[in-house]
This record gives sequence, C-alpha cells and structure tokens, in this order.
Amino acid sequence: MNIGIIGATGYGGTELYRILSNHPEVSSCTLYTSSDEHKKYSSVYPHLTEVCPLDLHPIKTEQMKDEHDVIFLAAPSGVSASLTPGLLSEDIKIIDLSGDLRLKDPDQYEKWYQKTAAPGELLQNAVYGLSEVNRACIEQAHIIANPGCYPTATLLALTPIVKHQLVRSSSIIIDAKSGVSGAGRKPSIGTSFTEMQQNLKIYKVHRHQHIPEIEQELKDMDPNIGPISFTTHLIPMTRGIMATIYVELAENQSQEQLMDLYNQFYQNMPFVRVRKDGSFPGTKDVYGSNYCDIGLKLDPRTGRLTIVSVIDNLMKGAAGQAVQNFNLLFGFDETLGLKHLLPVYP
Repeated sequence: MNIGIIGATGYGGTELYRILSNHPEVSSCTLYTSSDEHKKYSSVYPHLTEVCPLDLHPIKTEQMKDEHDVIFLAAPSGVSASLTPGLLSEDIKIIDLSGDLRLKDPDQYEKWYQKTAAPGELLQNAVYGLSEVNRACIEQAHIIANPGCYPTATLLALTPIVKHQLVRSSSIIIDAKSGVSGAGRKPSIGTSFTEMQQNLKIYKVHRHQHIPEIEQELKDMDPNIGPISFTTHLIPMTRGIMATIYVELAENQSQEQLMDLYNQFYQNMPFVRVRKDGSFPGTKDVYGSNYCDIGLKLDPRTGRLTIVSVIDNLMKGAAGQAVQNFNLLFGFDETLGLKHLLPVYP
C-alpha cells in the first residue's frame, strides 16, 4: 500500500509514521505539511536522524489522489473539512484524524468548533471509526472519521452498559484528564512547562468540542440517553488520558453481573483489556500502546457504577486507532503493525 500522511509534523502525524514505517503491508509513506515543505523530516524531528531519509512535501490534492491508496489526515480541525473534498476518488480511502467529519449535524459542528463545516454529503458518508464498536461499517467504508481521544476512552468505557440500556438517562458524569500532548505541538503559554509543571488545570468547562461527539454516539446506542456532564483537565505529563465515569444504573445489577457483561463484550477485542474485579488501571499501563484498559466498581451504598478507562491519547486516541481502522478497512489482521507496540514502562 502507498500511504500519504497530511499533517506529518504534528504529534499524531509522527506517530502515524512510526507505526506505518514498520507495517508489513505498507510499501511507502509520503509526508505532507503546510508549514515545513521541502525540509528533511529528521530536521523537524531529530529523533529520526539516520532513521528516516524522507522529505516533507507540499499539499497538492489533485496530484496526491493519483499516487496513494490511502491518505491519513492528521491536520488540525478546519483543515480536513477543506482538503477532503479535493481528495475524493473511487480509488483512494481517507482516514481523518481531525474532528471535522465526526459530527453528522453541520450546525452542531459549527456551534462547538466555531469553524465552517464540511459539506453535508461528506459528513453523511463518513463512517465513525470506533474500531471495537463499529467494525462492520468500517470494513465497508470509503471515508473514516477517526474518533477523538476523550470520546474513545469514554465510549469504550460506557458501550457495554449503554448498548444493554442499563444506564439511567442524564446520569452520566465524566471526569477526564489528559497529558499535554493532547493540545498539539504548537507552542502556547497555557501548555508551557512553567504553566503546567506542578499544576492541574480544568479547561473548556461545559464547552468542550468532544461533548456532542460523545452524545451523538451514545444516542445511537440508546436513544434514551440524555445530556452528559463532561469536564476535562490538563495534567503535567506528556501522554495519557484517564476518564473516570459515574453512572446510575436503570436496573439492579451485581458487581459480578457487570464484570461478566464487560468481559463478554470485549472478549474478542484485542486492544481492550478489562481489569479483574478490584483492579484499576493507570495511564502508564498503556503508555505508547494501542490498548484501552478498563476497571469498574459498583457502589452498593449509592447504586452508582464507577468506570475508569485509560488510553494513550496519541495511540488509541489517535494514530494507533487510525491504523487499527486501516487494518479493518483492507481486511488485514486487526493487530498488524500494532501488536508489537507493547506499553512502555516505567
């Protein structure tokens, strides 16, 4: 397969290159950027010195359509919406890592992202790429909208109980925390070392752009699900997301029943690991890998279920899941190019 990566100089783009450069079904990667054209990739990322000889190319959509089997867009939100229509072709598949193609309602996108939405037909044709939940549609897709990092952690934690309509409407509370790489590579005061070191910050209270994405997907599973409460925090580490989720159950369940439900739901899913009763994951447990680890505990005193879900935001929350979707899209083994990427510890 001949691969193009748009936005190769971002963190998601360089993670894509790291995975795809060792993928047995990939013969070439061409790297595109709008900021560092014609530079050596290793001049932007020195860790690739004497490892990657590739140059960075300017984005020319008409030319790219004829040269690649798949194009990954790891560009910022707003960019993919304008580029994707020019890339459309019967002979090319598109996997978009931005948020531009996830929301089916363009008005919702413009409200939450404050940007112009992609054409409505494009939004309707894009398949939401939550690998474990939507694989049948992904396998037949032409355009994949890769999920956001927070939605991936949250939806994988909630899917088994929401699909079985065990959640009381409007009872979902999500307390999510992310490492600073989730904010991207562009420097800013808010994510600088002096601002973040020994600090914990809440941000985008009640206005995070991933709220409508999570709600859209939950309602597809159970139309009775009401609005969620979703808060996000930055923590002083590079990678990782932990979503701690609190829900009220619509019917009585035991801890044993809930554990059985989760284990059965994910028993054939190679990248979701359900912890044993009483065990909860930390972000280091999935660092550098495509795993999502989930722990859960029912509080019999309050009747609330607490679910803890962790992912590496640049892997399962971005590039890793994009490659997982690439594998599903072309009928490869789902773990190809990913299984050898064991979590890095400590």
